[in-house]
Amino acid sequence: MAAPMMRRYRAWLRAGKVSFANEPVFGDGKRPVSTSVLCWNSKGITTKENRDVSWAAVVGLEIHAQISSNSKLFSGSQVQFAAPPNSLVSFLDVSLPGTLPVLNRRCVEAAVSTGLALNCTINKKSLFDRKHYFYADLPAGYQITQHRIPIAVNGCLQYFMQAGKRPNEIVSKTVRIKQIQLEQDSGKSLHDDFRNQTLVDLNRAGIGLMELVMEPDMCCGEEAAAAVRELQLILQALGSSQANMAEGQLRVDANVSVHHPGQLYGVRTEVKNINSARFLAKAIDYEIHRQIEELENGGTILNETRAFDYKLGRTVPMRDKEGKQDYRFMPEPNLPPLVLYDAKSLPAHINDQQVINIDWIRETLPDLPSVKRAKFVERYGLQTQHIFVLQNEDGLMDFFERVVNATEMNPQKVIGWVINNFISYLKLYNITVKESPVTPVLLAELLDLIASRKISSSAAKQVLEEMWKKEGKSPALIVKEKKLNLILDWNELEGICQTVMRDHQKEVAEIKSGNLKVLNSIIGHVQRTTRGRSDPVTVKQILEKLLS
Repeated sequence: MAAPMMRRYRAWLRAGKVSFANEPVFGDGKRPVSTSVLCWNSKGITTKENRDVSWAAVVGLEIHAQISSNSKLFSGSQVQFAAPPNSLVSFLDVSLPGTLPVLNRRCVEAAVSTGLALNCTINKKSLFDRKHYFYADLPAGYQITQHRIPIAVNGCLQYFMQAGKRPNEIVSKTVRIKQIQLEQDSGKSLHDDFRNQTLVDLNRAGIGLMELVMEPDMCCGEEAAAAVRELQLILQALGSSQANMAEGQLRVDANVSVHHPGQLYGVRTEVKNINSARFLAKAIDYEIHRQIEELENGGTILNETRAFDYKLGRTVPMRDKEGKQDYRFMPEPNLPPLVLYDAKSLPAHINDQQVINIDWIRETLPDLPSVKRAKFVERYGLQTQHIFVLQNEDGLMDFFERVVNATEMNPQKVIGWVINNFISYLKLYNITVKESPVTPVLLAELLDLIASRKISSSAAKQVLEEMWKKEGKSPALIVKEKKLNLILDWNELEGICQTVMRDHQKEVAEIKSGNLKVLNSIIGHVQRTTRGRSDPVTVKQILEKLLS
C-alpha cells in the first residue's frame, strides 16, 4: 500500500496539486499560527463529485541531542559508544539507595552554548524535576529533567533549502525554538525474539541530553530535514554534540497534523525516534498523506505514537496516546536550582570554576555554519550550493581548505574535484572523510600535476582511482609506473591524430560537411588512444588544423 501511495504523492507534485502557500497568522491562540503550509488540493483524489478542498500540514519537532562529554550528566561513569553491555554503569545509574546526583559542568556549558547559538534567552535560574514513569531501562522509576523552568527558551533556527530545480535557488526559512532543557537519557532495552526475552543495557542510562523543542512552523518533510541538518552542523561546530544520527546521538520525534486552512489544528500523531534526515523527510511526507487520505475517506485521525518502517517506507502504529499519561512531575529534591551568571551579576572575587558565566561562553563561541559559508564564498569565490555540499559531509569543509592551502590549483577548480570525484569515492566505499586513504596532501599533489601540465585531467582520474586502492603510493609514483605523463611533443600528437582520422573517415566527412559537434567525438578517440595522456585543448587545435 505504501508504494502506490508515495507514487500518487509524487504524481500530485508533478501535476501541481501540492503547492506551498502562505497562510494568515491568527493571534487568538485558537487558529493556526504557521506562516507556511503544505496545501493539498483534494480534487481528483476523492470519489465525491464537485469537491475542492485544500489541506494545510503542520510539523513540529522534538530533538534529543546527546551532549559531548566524557562522563554522564549526574555521575562519573564514562560515556563510550558500543562499549560492552553494562560496563559503564555507576551506583547512581542503577539507582542504589543513598546515591546522590552531582551535576556535570560540561553538560551545562554545552546547553548554554547551544542556546546562545540558537538565539535563545538563557535563564539565569533553572530547575530540575522528576518525571515519573516505569520501564525496565529506567531503574529509578523517574527521569531527571527540566519541566518547569528549562535552561533556555524562545530561540530560533535559520535554515536553508533548495527552492527550485536549479541548485543555486536557495531560500532561507526560520523555525522557532520553544525551549532547550537538560535531562537524563534512559537505558536501552534489547529485544531477543528468538529467546522471547528482553535484556537491559544501562550504559546509556544517565547520559546527558539536550531536548530541543521546535514550534510547529514547518509544513513538510523537506523543511524538517533541512532544519535538522542545519542543527547538526551547529551542534558539531560548537562541539556540544557529535550529533551522529547513526549512533543515536541525535534522535528526532516529529509531531504531524493536517487541517483546512483557517480552521483549528487537526489531531496530531507523533512519529518517534527517527535516526536520519532522509528518513525524517520520508516519514513526515508519508504521514501527511496518510492523514489526508484517511480524512478524505471519512475516517478519523487517532492521537497515537507511530514508528517509521524504512523498509516499507511507511509509518506504523506503536501505542495509543488518547489517555494522557500522568508523569507526576515534582521538584528534584537532591538538586538545588541551577544558577548562571553574566558579567553584570557575577559576584566579585569568585572562583571562575565555581560558576558558569554566560557572557564568557558567548565570547568563546566559534564561527557558526552560516558565518563559515559566507567566509568561504568570499575567500574562495565558490557558489552557494557548493558550500552546502561541503557542509553536509562531516569534515569535508576542512578537507577542502587544506587541499586549497597545499595546491597551486585555483580553488574554483579544486571544488570540482572534491565534489565530483572525491565525494563519489566516499559514497562508493561507504566511508567518511576521516577514513579516506586520499589525504588533503595527496589530493593536492595530484592537482599540482594537472596544474603544471604534467598529466591531463583524464589521466588524473586514473591516478585517483589507483590512490583509492590503499597501496600508499604517491600520485607521482603512480604516474611513473602507469606511464601517464602528458604527451607534449606536437609532432607525436599530430601523428596520433592523423591515425585516428584515417580510422574514422565517416566522422571526418561529417565534420567537413559542417557538423562541427562530431569534432568532440574525434577528440575522445584520441584521448582513448593515448590513454588520457593528451591535452584536449592541444588535440582540438591539431585536429582543426588538419581538417582545414
